[in-house]
Amino acid sequence: MDFEASIAELQSRLRQHREILETEESAKTTLVLPFLRALGFDVFNPAEVKAEFTCDVGTKKGEKVDYALCVNGEVTVLVECKPVSSELSIKHASQLFRYFAATNARFSLLTNGVIYKFFTDSDKANMMDEAPFFTFNLDDYRKADLRNLSAFQKSEFDVERIVAQAGTLKLQSQVMTELKKEFDNPSDEFVRVIASRLHDGMLTKPVRDKYQAAISVGIETMIRQRIDERLQNAMARNDDPAPLAEPEPVASADEIETTPVEIDGFNIIRAICAKVVSPDRIIMRDAKSYCAVLLDDNNRKTVARMHFNSAKARYLGLFSGKDEEKKPVTGPIDIYQHADAIIARIQDLEANK
Repeated sequence: MDFEASIAELQSRLRQHREILETEESAKTTLVLPFLRALGFDVFNPAEVKAEFTCDVGTKKGEKVDYALCVNGEVTVLVECKPVSSELSIKHASQLFRYFAATNARFSLLTNGVIYKFFTDSDKANMMDEAPFFTFNLDDYRKADLRNLSAFQKSEFDVERIVAQAGTLKLQSQVMTELKKEFDNPSDEFVRVIASRLHDGMLTKPVRDKYQAAISVGIETMIRQRIDERLQNAMARNDDPAPLAEPEPVASADEIETTPVEIDGFNIIRAICAKVVSPDRIIMRDAKSYCAVLLDDNNRKTVARMHFNSAKARYLGLFSGKDEEKKPVTGPIDIYQHADAIIARIQDLEANK
């Protein structure tokens, strides 16, 4: 069974048995161990999954974390489990904090079998962050969550790559949290910023209240419009009478999510293209299975495609006429190796206006 199917089956098990999963042990055996197994760890191999992992820390003797996951023989992930009914908070992670500093582990996982919170040391070396850089909800996840989770598969485990992306994921999560607060209930500071650009005179309470209401409605309208635009673009691509390749199936907004890696790749391609055309003509258009970079936002003028959704392999699609050739890359930085081909593509598109 493949990774996504294993997680989907585990979600079904959770929904079927949630009411009787009352203890920490039931969470471990029914959910956590199968979750680790779905990630490719041999839960029956004590050299790979160390249960009741003990490490004396200072004056604390004999304390244990539930599991230590080993990659290439090294303790890499510490796992602390709680009952399904527990609301996970930082107070549940005291052992993780101590063990993280005392071992060579680079990641910690706090879970109740439903919520999986991943931590690292992005703020201060060898000291576990207080906020997780990635949270996976087994009961409610999206395709993008599965892509992020897939990096923790044993076969794909790359410590440095995960650490490098952790800071971006954490910052993105923090920004989204703050934006959601502003969207739900615009703060006085946010209202003042917008009102100061549109209103002359004192910002009295009636004026502030008027702008606060207008901002809330404006944000909701903007979000709806963006969703409509993405759906219309998807349908337009699907209806294009002369696509470059097989038409991309129409996907819902939840299925299309632009990742930090794709954004990094787009910025590199745009920087390369800026040598021959204005950078504002280079547009990114994401789809379900790839992320396209277009000239003039025209899907007949594809500069390149980033096939970065798979955790196992990444490819950069380069074009000659209508034919796409996929070049393997390990990450966005490798795009620079194909700068000449990208510039040649731009020149070809410009010559055939």
